[in-house]
Amino acid sequence: MIIEIKSLNEPGVEVYGSLTEAQLRNRLDPERGIFIAESPKVIAVALDAGYEPLSLLCERRHITGDAAPIIARCGDIPVYTGERELLASLTGYTLTRGVLCAMRRPLPLPVEEVCREARRVVVIDGVTDTTNIGAIFRSAAALGIDAVLLTPTSCDPLNRRAVRVSMGSVFLVPWTWLEQPIQSLNSLGFKTVAMALTDRSVPIDDPALCAEPRLAIIMGTEGDGLAQDTIHQADYVARIPMQHGVDSLNVAAAAAVAFWQLRPQG
Repeated sequence: MIIEIKSLNEPGVEVYGSLTEAQLRNRLDPERGIFIAESPKVIAVALDAGYEPLSLLCERRHITGDAAPIIARCGDIPVYTGERELLASLTGYTLTRGVLCAMRRPLPLPVEEVCREARRVVVIDGVTDTTNIGAIFRSAAALGIDAVLLTPTSCDPLNRRAVRVSMGSVFLVPWTWLEQPIQSLNSLGFKTVAMALTDRSVPIDDPALCAEPRLAIIMGTEGDGLAQDTIHQADYVARIPMQHGVDSLNVAAAAAVAFWQLRPQG
């Protein structure tokens, strides 16, 4: 159902412009939460993963172009369209590949369900940069991480920018919020390894780490790193050996190294 919009006040388009990320998330009524996926490729990944589309916002020229396969897959939902300049003034940015999709936010899954068959999980603790969140998810999907757990102080993975940076990987790896202390993962059979520089840090290629049947890799904030309590309570503390006097990596880069090195053996 193609709907031509002439102004920014058209009913139905507020999800693309006037609503904040917090309003879209709708914590007071999680069953009505929404998120925005951007670009045909990312939207297609979400549809393949079973996410429910609610509406599309599309540049007119893409209706019969890049967005045509997406529109065909979404069935009879509103497809709002208009001139590129009008849509950019609505969203505050030029649309990537000319299409956005408002999708129903799924209800969070229990940690036990997400981790039931997992051998390697990552715990994202207090990471608030959307670009880093998206990059961590992309590495997790590519490098064999079975699930992602986020502490409540971390950024929402379904933030528009995080989704875009992940190239849709947030739809490929099971994830949920970890409301309990990180050490609660021990009760699910996981050993925990905190990625941090301390006196007791072992090299990331320590054989004991890779030999663990179930391992939760804890990644900390971009600036301050992991809290001392978290480091103290972890079963292991590991570091990535550095050269040329470099003392640390960006959290997304460090996560990629950790995921590859700590993949299950055998």
